[in-house]
Parts: sequence; C-alpha cells; structure tokens
Amino acid sequence: MSESILLTVSQNDAEMRIDKYISNNIAQLTRSAVQGICESGGVSVNGRSAVKNYKLRAGDVIAVDIPEPQPMDAVPENIPLDIVYEDNDLLVVNKPKGMVVHPAHGNYNGTMVNALLYHCGASLSGINGVIRPGIVHRIDKNTSGLLIVAKNDASHLKLAEQIKVHSFTREYEAIAAGYFKETSGTVDAPIGRHKTDRKKMCVTAENSRNAVTHYEVMRQFGGYAHVRLRLETGRTHQIRVHLAYIGHPVLGDDVYGKQYRGIDGQCLHARKIGFIHPSTGEYMEFTSPLPDYFTALLKRLEKT
Repeated sequence: MSESILLTVSQNDAEMRIDKYISNNIAQLTRSAVQGICESGGVSVNGRSAVKNYKLRAGDVIAVDIPEPQPMDAVPENIPLDIVYEDNDLLVVNKPKGMVVHPAHGNYNGTMVNALLYHCGASLSGINGVIRPGIVHRIDKNTSGLLIVAKNDASHLKLAEQIKVHSFTREYEAIAAGYFKETSGTVDAPIGRHKTDRKKMCVTAENSRNAVTHYEVMRQFGGYAHVRLRLETGRTHQIRVHLAYIGHPVLGDDVYGKQYRGIDGQCLHARKIGFIHPSTGEYMEFTSPLPDYFTALLKRLEKT
C-alpha cells in the first residue's frame, strides 16, 4: 500500500526548497525520488499540488504520498562479478571500467544491476525502485573501483545515512593534468546541473548542492599528477567537475577535460571504501588495487 506522511514547516526551515526539506525529513526518500513524486502530483502544500522547487513558508503543511514499490523489471544476467566481500546484509563489488551501474536509456543490459539480480535474486533492497535495486551509491561508467550494495532496506537506510552525515569513507585515485602548486587542499564549491547542457554538471551557485573534495598529490610527472582524493559529499561527477574547476581535469575525461591517447574514458579509480556495518556496528574498510590501465599509464608518465 502507498503511505502518506504529513510534515509541518518550522520557522528555521522557511525558504528551503521543498524537495530538499522532504529528503532531509523522510529517511527513505532521496532528493531525486522526492522530485519524481512531485512531478507525479504526490506532494501537496496546504492542500495544493507543489512543484519540486517550491520555497517553504513557516507553518506550511506538507503531505507526501509515497507510492508503493514497483516490481523490479531489470533482467537478471549471468555476468561475472568481482565480489570483494559479501554477507547477508551487503556486498562490496569491484566494478570494472566501462560497466554501467544501473539500466538507463541506451544501457538496458550488461549493467551492474543486471549482474546483481542474477547473483542475489530477490535479496536486494528496493528503496531506490525498480531500476536501481540495492544501489546505495553510484560510480560513473568509466570509473573503476569499489561499490557497496545493500541486500535489504534496513541496511540500505543505515548505509545511506552514513553517506549523508559524511561518515562513509570514499577515497579515489586519479591522474590529472597540469602541475599542482599546492600538493594538498580542499575544493569547496557547489555543484549543479549545467544550464545549457543537461548531461553535464558544473560549479554554480544556482540550484546547486554543496560539494567538498579533499585532494593530496602523490607524485608529479611534469605536466601530470597522480592524485588521491577523498569525498566529503557525493554529487554527480563531483571529482571530475572539481578537478576541472581548479584547472586539473582528469586524464581521459572527454566531458570535462583532458583526453589522452590510448585511454578510453577518465583515469579515475574508487580505491577505498569504509563504513560501519549496519548489523554488527563494526567499522569495515576495503581497498582495490589500481587496475592495469591505470598502472600502465603511470609507467608511461614515468618515462616522459
């Protein structure tokens, strides 16, 4: 059955966007999920339908109709998975470069979700709906590395909350263009959708969300650098956008920056994840070795 939740806006939350407010106050709903419910007419304010960017007023009464979970319609496929860890609550999977995480326009087969449905059957959380079962966070198609998958809704909610409060460790390594004058630092710049190219993200103050990336230069090769990065937030394309913003785009990134001969897609690897296990309360941490394409490029740069 669908569920209806009522919320009353306090003075402290006045002027906040309604999609952000609802996602902050209803744990099982991501901001994108709230936006979808708004578009389908499932959110009202004081009895009238509300759009996703409505600015709240103190005393507003919000009604949110949470729809029933739809049956999953992604197709299980027997695709080998590099499973780093698995138990009854979650999996940690090492995603290869070039693999899409979940089905979307133009990529309905061969995705991580198709492989997970074959491996796990019905044992995946349903919080993110029919097309993203079990997916707590994503990494881009051409980013390799570690991804966590929830097997049930309780685990999903606890893991998502850790990401929300920035207690979930996510470290990446990249090869970036340019010489870094500062060998460590923080990029604190909000990210939102590009005004004219809706497939791209950009640093902007308009309709954006805060985004923070910490970086450390591990080694420099003249005009290139091997960089370690830690996400404090997890916005779409965050590392790629932030590195391009400070003038050091990721090598091979044909959307935001610097293409490089012999590389298909950006040279970016999700090297480490760490989290508190949703059932045991134990902190767990996993690392993934740099893939062959990455180490081969490092060797090439060492010779330049």
